Amino acid sequence: MATCPECDAEIEVDEFDVDKGDQLSCPECGSNLEVVGMAPLELDLAPDDDDEDDVDDDEEKDEDETEDDDEEDDDDEDEVEE
Repeated sequence: MATCPECDAEIEVDEFDVDKGDQLSCPECGSNLEVVGMAPLELDLAPDDDDEDDVDDDEEKDEDETEDDDEEDDDDEDEVEE
């Protein structure tokens, strides 16, 4: 058994079926929860997916800008060689 940190509902979770970092939802309030401790079984609110998507988007933008810069550098080198 574990307790939902959002609504304090008792959640029946088999300790052998979950690992630290696994996510599940509270059947009472629907909150996304993450297993943060195993002995005793402890749950915490799972991080929002929106935050993670923002970080991923930022990293992709940085990579795209770097590729664009590299292409511009290549163009400059071609002009110098001519």
